[in-house]
Amino acid sequence: MTMERDMTAGNPAKMIVSFTLPVFIGNVFQQFYNMADAVIVGKFVGTKALAAVGSTGTITFLIWGLIMGAAVGFTVLTSQRFGAGDMDGMRRTAGSAALLAAIYALLLTAAGVIGMKPLLQFMNTPEDIFEDAYAYILIFCAGIFAQMLYNLLSCILRALGNSKTPLYFLILAAALNILLDLLFILQFGLGAAGAALATVISQGVSGLLCLVYIIRKVPLLRLKRCDWKPDGQLAWNQIRIGLPMALQYSITAVGCMMMQSSLNLLGSVAVAAFTAASKIEQVVTQAYTALGTTMSTYCAQNTGAGDIRRVRQGFQAAARMGFLYSLAAGALIATLGKHMTWLFVSEHAGEILPSVDLYLKCVAAFFLPLTIVNVYRNGIQGMGYGLLPMLAGVAEFLGRGIVAMIAARYESYLGVCLASPAAWILASAVLLFAYFYIMRRYPVPCRIPARPLVHSSPRST
Repeated sequence: MTMERDMTAGNPAKMIVSFTLPVFIGNVFQQFYNMADAVIVGKFVGTKALAAVGSTGTITFLIWGLIMGAAVGFTVLTSQRFGAGDMDGMRRTAGSAALLAAIYALLLTAAGVIGMKPLLQFMNTPEDIFEDAYAYILIFCAGIFAQMLYNLLSCILRALGNSKTPLYFLILAAALNILLDLLFILQFGLGAAGAALATVISQGVSGLLCLVYIIRKVPLLRLKRCDWKPDGQLAWNQIRIGLPMALQYSITAVGCMMMQSSLNLLGSVAVAAFTAASKIEQVVTQAYTALGTTMSTYCAQNTGAGDIRRVRQGFQAAARMGFLYSLAAGALIATLGKHMTWLFVSEHAGEILPSVDLYLKCVAAFFLPLTIVNVYRNGIQGMGYGLLPMLAGVAEFLGRGIVAMIAARYESYLGVCLASPAAWILASAVLLFAYFYIMRRYPVPCRIPARPLVHSSPRST
């Protein structure tokens, strides 16, 4: 039975919920990659090793953002062609996306391997954790191809409405990551480097599983020779969407790196506290990432089908869900989140607990604008707009960067904690303006248009 899903028909709210839940669970398991690294390193190697892994967190976020942004952007046209019922065009976009992703991953790997040591020095990485941090991030960069393989193939599957299969493979890969962490760290004594190696291998396995599944189970994606033929205009259209998305993620990550640089000035104990708090926050906020992923696919398919009223309904439904979740999740981590600190450290846990609690209270108070950032940014990208969401990334950078510089000037941990909320507030304002600007360009139909006949024939083959 096929797991591909047409999102151009049916109740928008129910469609968004059913698509988002597997993506959310998958994102949580993907967080287990780094969380398992932090838990096992912090428990069995020590606080400084945890700080070493944590000090690279913004860099890994930068790399992940460059990969994920490009993968999503390269496959927006795949989703639009699927929504329009053009299966031949959908396959051509998938082949072109694969070629672009391979070239992109090669360039990103070279840049990462060459530039990591100067970057860690620029970020004021403490000397007592520098070597472990460098070993961790260098192995992470060497595995960029593995990360690109999984993210591109999972994005292609999601473009066709299949959000469950990537989840299954991530669950298996997360379990494998934990086993490899234990093997490399406890048995072989590889420390932080072993954690990075386990992450890369696990990500590669999940990517290979996606590839095997597509070859064997998704006839719609069985590409012919002509689908691999380079098409300059198609590639340019994909680059026009993909690179702004990658740059938007990278701009956000650069702001996070400025925040990390300010944090590093406070010493390895503060870094360890921030690392533990960030891991707790990231589990909770994966719901926003999942909702954003859903909106990208939903808006792309419905834009391809020419149903803008249905796009509007999707934005409204997703925003309501996000706001309700924000109230519940914010209350949860503001009151109970600090107790998860014991998952990450055995020594000095009492020392870092107040700092963890402060960070969680700061971010929990601003989950509502974080909803807007994820829902509207990804939805607008799914409609095929690349530049406007990137401007929101610039706003994030300014908000996070300015507050981080002030925090560095006064060596303030509270200032570091407020950097992300400042970024979310500015970005959400830009995105709301962009949304209403875009929607004014489309006439509002008196009713939802009938589903185009072109949808029925291709999917029944």
